[in-house]
Order: sequence, then C-alpha cells, then structure tokens
Amino acid sequence: MKNLFKTKIGRLRIIGFLEGISLLVLVFIAMPMKYYFDNPSLTKSLGPIHGAIFLLFLINTLSVGVEQNWKFRKTTWKVILACFIPFGTFYIDKKILSHL
Repeated sequence: MKNLFKTKIGRLRIIGFLEGISLLVLVFIAMPMKYYFDNPSLTKSLGPIHGAIFLLFLINTLSVGVEQNWKFRKTTWKVILACFIPFGTFYIDKKILSHL
C-alpha cells in the first residue's frame, strides 16, 4: 500500500478507488434517499466531494497520460471514460493501471 503513494500511477489508482466509491455511494445510496425518502442532505454533502474527486481524477489521468506517453486513443480515453460508469474505475484499475 505504501508503494502506491510513491508513484503517479499509484496515486491515480488511489484517487480512482476513492472516485469509484464516491460515485457508488452517490448513485446507490444518496440518490435513492433524495428521491424516495425526500432527504437530500446526503446528496448536498456528498455531491461536491464527489465532484472534487472526479476533477482530481481527470487532471491526474491527463497528467499521467502525458508523463507516461500514453496514446490517447488507446489508453487515456478508456481511463477517463471509466470514471463516468459505476464500477468503471475498479475495472480499469484491474485491466490497465495495475499492470503499469
């Protein structure tokens, strides 16, 4: 685990994990609470946090892509697309990022 903090790819993997967790909590817990139970408090507090982690993930993906000379059409767009799909960041971590 300590090795992940030493490299940019490791930090990208950690941010991807946090982004994936925040997206899942937002979609599967906060949104149903907002629309089915009329309780928007979790979406109001988690929404900006998820947004910040999302932007951090995008910026770090582009930074790592430039540093590692990723081909945009082959790797970078897949990593960026993964953050829009629930469980996508976990899949991309397993298939691409863990092998780098």
